[in-house]
Amino acid sequence: MKAGDLYQKAVLYTVVVLQVTLVPIVGFSLTYLLDVDEQNFTVAVRTELVYWIIVAGLIYGIVSLFLAMVFGGYRPLKVVNRGGWGAVLGLNRRKGDPELIDRARMSLQGSPYGKVAGLVNRKISVDGFDLISVHGGLQLLAVPMQVILIATPLLIMEGVPEHVVKSERSFELGMAGYMIALWMAVRIQPAISNWLVGYAAMFRSVLWKISRFSWVLPILLFWFIARTFLAASLNWLDVDIEQWNEVQLEAIVLNVVFPDAAVPETAVIDFLVAISVLPMATFTTLSVLGGSNEMPGWMKGQDSLLENLQMDLIEGPKTNSEEELDFDFESSEPSEQLKQEDNPEEGSRMIDLPYLFDD
Repeated sequence: MKAGDLYQKAVLYTVVVLQVTLVPIVGFSLTYLLDVDEQNFTVAVRTELVYWIIVAGLIYGIVSLFLAMVFGGYRPLKVVNRGGWGAVLGLNRRKGDPELIDRARMSLQGSPYGKVAGLVNRKISVDGFDLISVHGGLQLLAVPMQVILIATPLLIMEGVPEHVVKSERSFELGMAGYMIALWMAVRIQPAISNWLVGYAAMFRSVLWKISRFSWVLPILLFWFIARTFLAASLNWLDVDIEQWNEVQLEAIVLNVVFPDAAVPETAVIDFLVAISVLPMATFTTLSVLGGSNEMPGWMKGQDSLLENLQMDLIEGPKTNSEEELDFDFESSEPSEQLKQEDNPEEGSRMIDLPYLFDD
């Protein structure tokens, strides 16, 4: 493996770690940590929110990684070649069974993670695209899905009438709708990426040349745009979001670990933004890392096998002996070369052609 490829893979591994740790913490810090007083021109640090920022950032990052792996169908090749997680964890006694291995391989190949990983492998090994550019292009193509993930729970929580679902239960219903939307998003994403990843990768390569930190800028930029839009929508709809703060996961953890820690009044907005932006971004990065490795033959799909078979069936250049037997079957006449050889004036020997239909 080239040194450039190792560097790019190291960058992507760093991106995965930062996406589930640093990105949400930075997003929360820039939102809450600094309190700007425009009238007195002063800036204060809200130290009472430091515990919430760290705990919420780590929890949302871990939850996003879990959602990306489960809904995307992530499985390492070593696990698949041993028959799946059941065989590896000892839950299935048929360890190493060829049938289990075939099922695990088919499941991985048909999963969203397997499809995107195969697409990435084709782009970098066949089409010659840069790994970082492909990753950035896929991140850009995931933005529409992230917008849908933000809008889905909001529409459900405010669109369902109160006589159908109680207001205090609308949050749970919105989360159920979010899970369905995430399941659909990771399955639609491979089809969209298959069409547009080439153009998106070329656009991202330009951004990469401009800024070496362009991998994190789109995520943070979209984070703040989505949060601003979501907060404005909730204010416009006059939604009481304080009633949902008590059911937040980080609030429960804070009450156990740091009982005196403060929780922002708009924490639910950051929760919705985090679970909408981070899972798709993490799923994309994991798939790109999977496609950057050496891809086994069964992961490349039937199209690749059919292409190789067609290449094997292509006739090679004809030898001299084959050219001597070249006929024009439409006119049932020998070729020009045989006519010259049949000419007795040139001293060539006569070739007797066999009859195809002998009585």
